Amino acid sequence: MSNLPSEPEFEQAYKELYYTLENSTLFKKNPEYRTALKVISIPERVIQFRVIWEDDNGDLQVNRGYRVQFNSALGPYKGGLRLHPSVNLSILKFLGFEQIFKNALTGLMMGGGKGGSDFDPKGKSDNEIRRFCVAFMRELARYIGADTDVPAGDIGVGGREIGYMFGAYRRERNKFTGVLTGKGLHWGGSLIRPEATGYGLVYYVGHMLQYAGVADGWKNKRVSISGSGNVAQYAALKVIELGGKVVSLSDSKGALIATGEEGVTPEDIAAIAELKLNRGSLSDYDHKDNVKYLEGVRPWIHVGKVDIALPSATQNEVSKEEAEALVAAGCKFIAEGSNMGCTLEAIEVFENERREKKADAIWYAPGKAANCGGVAVSGLEMSQNSQRLAWTKEEVDNKLKDIMKTAFFLGLNTAKEYVEATEGEYPSLVAGSNIAGFVKVARAMKETGDWWDNQLNKEAADAEVTSDSGFAA
Repeated sequence: MSNLPSEPEFEQAYKELYYTLENSTLFKKNPEYRTALKVISIPERVIQFRVIWEDDNGDLQVNRGYRVQFNSALGPYKGGLRLHPSVNLSILKFLGFEQIFKNALTGLMMGGGKGGSDFDPKGKSDNEIRRFCVAFMRELARYIGADTDVPAGDIGVGGREIGYMFGAYRRERNKFTGVLTGKGLHWGGSLIRPEATGYGLVYYVGHMLQYAGVADGWKNKRVSISGSGNVAQYAALKVIELGGKVVSLSDSKGALIATGEEGVTPEDIAAIAELKLNRGSLSDYDHKDNVKYLEGVRPWIHVGKVDIALPSATQNEVSKEEAEALVAAGCKFIAEGSNMGCTLEAIEVFENERREKKADAIWYAPGKAANCGGVAVSGLEMSQNSQRLAWTKEEVDNKLKDIMKTAFFLGLNTAKEYVEATEGEYPSLVAGSNIAGFVKVARAMKETGDWWDNQLNKEAADAEVTSDSGFAA
């Protein structure tokens, strides 16, 4: 691929998948899946467009808009829209690639995609955000639809932005359909959707704790969380509800670290949620003595002893050195609430520990499994929209719990089938989840003609010729 520009984030996501497939028995048992990997790693379609909008001074502004429609073998493209100045094609391809297999692990019929723009919502007025969202959707509307591509929110895109975009789509296409998820409850949204990724993350780790024989589950566990957006907020609230102690939160400027036994409180989280809604920073939070603010750091090497780590901010937020620090601090479980939250070197640290120390090791769960609760409830919102129904909070939450249980055991059992291990090792959840998601999508692609294996076709043709020759004789 030397003729193509470097795409470091996408290349990292591809390598993680490739290495786990290569180091399993999948290709030995099914060599034809190498062909599937070549096909699946190229998006079905990449759409790039300009977004022209007017700021409050009446001046013209222009941004780049994208939608990567990566794979539709299992259903309509499904994945969020990100508004952030760092957005580029490499990041969106990485996110869309991860989304393919994440969506497959939910058991729902959804393909994988991702989109967004390099527009920065920070410092913009409500009217500027509305004008941008309308201009963005005016271009995107021609490529999406309830049975084609159903975007959701992501970084920089919350309920307000989804509302502006949905209204623009409805006016542009003259249709009221479930074309976006994360909608308001009064016009097609689903209960539990804002909480879903954080809650689902905690439900998933609950199965890790249970499998590992931790009798008291979350009770009295010291839990380090990064991020302070929806995922981190609701993961923290659920941890506290289940008896755990949250010892950190963070954002791009620094980290809040617990100073005493109390940890981060629900009152802290409510105040931080209000701060973030107004696009503030943790540095602006008027915290009490139960936490301290550290400028310019991530929490992992500052939290002291920790039992569970939940990176829930953005990609590559746990480095090799931070992974080693977590291991040294006694961390036994780490699960990604963010997409590709750990670098490849960090994952290698965790996996080496898992192999060497067996039941005494840290156990790592990748984002494509551990944080699939958000897109799972987006899928449930699509189902409710199709039926013109609204399910209760309890119905949605129970379905979310079932989906997270399915994702956990699918990865666990697939690892047992395809990854060689010595007695006493925890199964590799990263390998198992990658293989399970990949195989499900690859099979669907083969059965619908997206790829084929010439050697198998040749053998089938030879068998047919032999059969015909025998009949003729």
